[in-house]
Amino acid sequence: MGEEHPAEGDGDAGASVQQMELTAGAMSWEAANKLAAVTARAAGAPTALIHLTDGDHLRLAGGAGLPDGWKRIGHVPVSSGLAGIILGSGEPLIVTDTAADVRVPAGAPISAVAGRAYAGFPIRDPQGTLVGVCAVLDYQVRQWTDEELAGVREGAQACTAFVAEQQARQQADQQRRFLDALLASLQAGVTACDAQGRLVLANDLAVQWAGESSPPADLKQWAARQHLADAEGRPLPAHAVPLLRALAGEQLRDVEITVRNPGQRRTVLRTDAQPITGADGERLGAVVVAQDVTDQRRAARFRDVEFAVAEALAHASSVQQAGSRVLEAICSTLHWPYAELWLVDEQAQALMPSAHYAADHVEAGELSPQPQPGDMLTGAAWRTGKPIWIGDIDAAPGNSAAPGLHLRTGLAIPVPSGGRVLAVLSFFADVVEDPADSLIALLSGTAAHVGEFLERRRAEELALALARTKDEYLVLVGHELRTPLTSISGCADFLLTAEPAVLLADAPELLEIIARNSRTVLHIVDELLDLTGLDSGHTIIACEPVDLAAAVRSAAATAAPAAESAGVEMGLQLAAEPVVIGDHGRLQQVIGHLIANAIAHSQTGDQVSVTVTQPAPTVAEVTVTDTGIGIPAEERHRLFSRFYRSSRTRERRIPGAGLGLVLSRAIIERHHGTIQLNPDTGAATSVTVRLPTDRCEPQRPSPGAGTTL
Repeated sequence: MGEEHPAEGDGDAGASVQQMELTAGAMSWEAANKLAAVTARAAGAPTALIHLTDGDHLRLAGGAGLPDGWKRIGHVPVSSGLAGIILGSGEPLIVTDTAADVRVPAGAPISAVAGRAYAGFPIRDPQGTLVGVCAVLDYQVRQWTDEELAGVREGAQACTAFVAEQQARQQADQQRRFLDALLASLQAGVTACDAQGRLVLANDLAVQWAGESSPPADLKQWAARQHLADAEGRPLPAHAVPLLRALAGEQLRDVEITVRNPGQRRTVLRTDAQPITGADGERLGAVVVAQDVTDQRRAARFRDVEFAVAEALAHASSVQQAGSRVLEAICSTLHWPYAELWLVDEQAQALMPSAHYAADHVEAGELSPQPQPGDMLTGAAWRTGKPIWIGDIDAAPGNSAAPGLHLRTGLAIPVPSGGRVLAVLSFFADVVEDPADSLIALLSGTAAHVGEFLERRRAEELALALARTKDEYLVLVGHELRTPLTSISGCADFLLTAEPAVLLADAPELLEIIARNSRTVLHIVDELLDLTGLDSGHTIIACEPVDLAAAVRSAAATAAPAAESAGVEMGLQLAAEPVVIGDHGRLQQVIGHLIANAIAHSQTGDQVSVTVTQPAPTVAEVTVTDTGIGIPAEERHRLFSRFYRSSRTRERRIPGAGLGLVLSRAIIERHHGTIQLNPDTGAATSVTVRLPTDRCEPQRPSPGAGTTL
């Protein structure tokens, strides 16, 4: 540290180091210069010096009236000068003539500046340790008066006060640094305020949770703009914030709050807070310590979810009921506002909405239309068979789930079984959630339980359907097949035993009866075989361009004689002439059956209309409407059930086996379309077939089919 220290009044050179702090226990250069100037005036001396110890050297800490030569002597050994004598003895040193005083060492710095008189006093720190020398010098031999020496002594004492203040400041700074390091190392957020509710301390973790790089000083202002909630998720008013409660005199332990800042993950904090009081009981402020218990609470919620899902599945009587209960159990426990359950229709290769959950504060609309594989969150989980996580589902292209919810996180979990996906569970959060492995593992486990439930329900439904089908087959054999077979058998017996004359007269009529009933039996058998082939996937559906309007015209032309015979007026309304990809013969079969069914259930004077529309570029619709006898409201849900024939159909003895609509639905679903009975208007029966114009199921050969070479 041999740099020169400019004297007072040296201009810019001095300004460049005015703010520099010296060694421990030292004072600033500016303060030392001012104190030296006061000491010089008190002693009536042209020059004053303040030296501080720096190991075994003396360093010039400040001065007044310094000669040019002295500025070059900034850092000298203690033993080389008069200040060293003072530090060695601990006593003042008064020299009237340096040239005649034997105590002055040879080569002393004072000789280099032609100093002739010297008076120096020791500087001590508050503990009495020698830390420097305060001295004055003159360039003439002089006799120092008691008053002049008193001025130097007081200057040395003033230096002691400066050193004490500097030590106190450095000690406070050291303590502050220790405190900062301690607060930074804590795995807890610490916040404190003064008696007026002004923030005076917040460590990095507390600032991070607050979501603000520089929280305002006013605690109430800060608390009011925080997104805080209590342990039950209810918004926390500012006055209920733990730090303000502690400032009001409460002592809090293990109070949980939730921080839900926009764009950040939800954080659960366990807080302890207490007031800070002085020795006289005066309220000085308050402090709160918070620990992040999000993971612990999440683990506890996971256990709650597992129990709630098990309960929901154990007591559900249907897939829809189970889905609603499972979604509610998961969302209410994890505080998610919206969720959906989509079932996979394997024949139609489409996702069908089954159940959804919306929190009380959410006004959710209907479930979105069927997503296609690979589209959006749910479709991607279906296509890949893996969980799909999107960090900001509200901004994701194609998102249609619960519009207007401002969703931040989306998670879709496939429901697997036997190597295929049976359904997809989709969850949505309005805050950012971390894609934690534990959460995905939990929901994947839940999805496995749902898959087991779906398989179990499917097995139960298949068993019931098998039993019902067996009964229906018995009814079919007992009525629909037995009646024509009995007629055939009776006619055949009569023909075998009749007299030749009688046989000649009655044979044509009897043969017509046999032929008509044989056709009825053959038609039923053909429909059963056709339906079995479609259900099993063995029947091949062609993938060719089909002029849908032309298929409707052809089917209507075929049905025209029956309509004319029944006195039913039939009309076509071809608002569009779309081309779909599919099997022309099969589609015409469906349309023909719908028209024939409408005519059969109409009476003289009724009307049957067939319309073709294209409501969207990729969708075509055919609607068949009649003003006939209608379907009882309580029976409408059974229209597409196997072997179902309405009570009005049976009363009017309209022929049929109850397989036509079932067969039609199987054909349309193989074309990835839908067929549905439109809402009851009270005056007509209307069925709509909806077909995609750009999709077709690939052909698959039947098992066991040979290879053509």
